[in-house]
Amino acid sequence: MSYSIELMKEEHHNISRMLEVIRQACIGILELSPVEVGDFREMVDFIRNYADKHHHGKEEKFLFPVMVQKLGRVADNLVTHGMLVEHDLGRDHVMSLATALDDYEKDPKTEYKLDILTEAMGYARLLKRHVEKENNVVYTFAENQLAAEDLAAIDAKSRKFEEEEKAKGVQDHYLAMLEKMEKKYL
Repeated sequence: MSYSIELMKEEHHNISRMLEVIRQACIGILELSPVEVGDFREMVDFIRNYADKHHHGKEEKFLFPVMVQKLGRVADNLVTHGMLVEHDLGRDHVMSLATALDDYEKDPKTEYKLDILTEAMGYARLLKRHVEKENNVVYTFAENQLAAEDLAAIDAKSRKFEEEEKAKGVQDHYLAMLEKMEKKYL
């Protein structure tokens, strides 16, 4: 398995852990626990900066362009009309969740609580399926079809990016946040 694919699968595991935190936080609201706006804002931060910027960033900058360029129409359909559309749908859920949190904080009405639940669970459900598709279809396709030198070039870019992010403390920050949330919600 290539370094990049292995790393992206590991990140998927971490993202899936946060999806379960989100699910449990939403269940808590349904069971009449208060809406922990600060916790949901941290979830949004994790999604935007770890799941999207850090993880999806590698896919969108390093892996997907090579797949589309080298693997033709099948890859173009899979990536452009599949994975990238789902990335954008996830971003829409997160933007709407952030708006719902703002609205709820200003006026804690039931309708805003419903919006929080709808967008949080919409994102969690979308990403759960998305992770399964990437792990079982997209990454397998890439590893089986891309030339060794293409995979090596993707790996080199991913390693450099990971080192730069590590120097900024990105991975450590978001994994510590994840562990804190798991202790609270799981």
